[in-house]
Amino acid sequence: MPTNDHPSTSFAAVVFNPVKIDEQRLRAVVDAAQQAAGWGGSRWYPTSVEDPGIGQARQAVADGAAVVMAAGGDGTIRAVADGLRDSDVPVTLLPSGTGNLLARNLRLSLDRLEESVRTAFTGVDRRIDLGIVELEREDGGRDSHAFVVMAGLGLDAAMIANTDPRLKQRVGWLAYVGGIARALHGENSVRLRFQLDDHQPRSVRVNTVLIGNCGLLTGNILLLPEAAVDDGIFDIVALRPEGLFGWIQIAWKVLWENGVLRRSEVGRKILGYTKEVRTLRYLKGRSIVLRTETPQQFQLDGDAMGEVVAVRARVRPQGLAVRIPATEQDRLPHSMEEREAQVA
Repeated sequence: MPTNDHPSTSFAAVVFNPVKIDEQRLRAVVDAAQQAAGWGGSRWYPTSVEDPGIGQARQAVADGAAVVMAAGGDGTIRAVADGLRDSDVPVTLLPSGTGNLLARNLRLSLDRLEESVRTAFTGVDRRIDLGIVELEREDGGRDSHAFVVMAGLGLDAAMIANTDPRLKQRVGWLAYVGGIARALHGENSVRLRFQLDDHQPRSVRVNTVLIGNCGLLTGNILLLPEAAVDDGIFDIVALRPEGLFGWIQIAWKVLWENGVLRRSEVGRKILGYTKEVRTLRYLKGRSIVLRTETPQQFQLDGDAMGEVVAVRARVRPQGLAVRIPATEQDRLPHSMEEREAQVA
């Protein structure tokens, strides 16, 4: 239900990346929206290099915030979601950065700040799945993190690790071109063992493994066409190109079949006559364990997480509440079953 009936004692928290946003403008917009809604004064929690938003979100919950606004790039959104994972406090997305991937997958506004802020005070809550990963390091250390869009191991993560963050801040996603070039230099295949849910473990050689809660990437690239943010299931893809022709197959599958044909009824009928290619292998599951022969780069929602030797990923169904505009709740994508019913 809309939240505009909150008493004036309710307050919103703003976890913001001071590097990514115009703080003066944001404060003015938040002040106007909270007064219009009759809320108390919002509290502000800047992120830092040492803590990109996890601790700030937890502190906001401990302080009694009714909603947390996450203002920054994908890293800030992921960190705030991580900090909220053990609470029922909703997050409102104030996207600013290179990808804005969760907002894109929820088809929320990317460039209307006033509307996004107003949503924090007048919107409705929608629960989505949260991905939880446990990472094992070469020295035996372990750490746990949450993600909302996609986790990746292999070339994808190496590309992100090799991207200059200062260049990314200046030119956006074009900075990844240099990261791709550096990642492609040398041996790129990864030998690993994986276990999906309760199935028997298997060995495979891949270039990249991506574990998706969402399917849409920057540039409107639909990598995981069946991914839904609230179905309680991961959509997983393994990329296994062999030479230039393998990459051409992947590009055709992702850019043409997923990006064009799947977006129309006629195109979906055509897809019924196409064949799967061995360079892309799609899987679905609620949990997956990956163990590599050698340490490999790993990423979460576009953030480099360093090298790992093992990953355990599991879905926490409906693990995060996202506040969305009340007018959008019937238009946003839902689970696969609901989307198929809408198409029918």
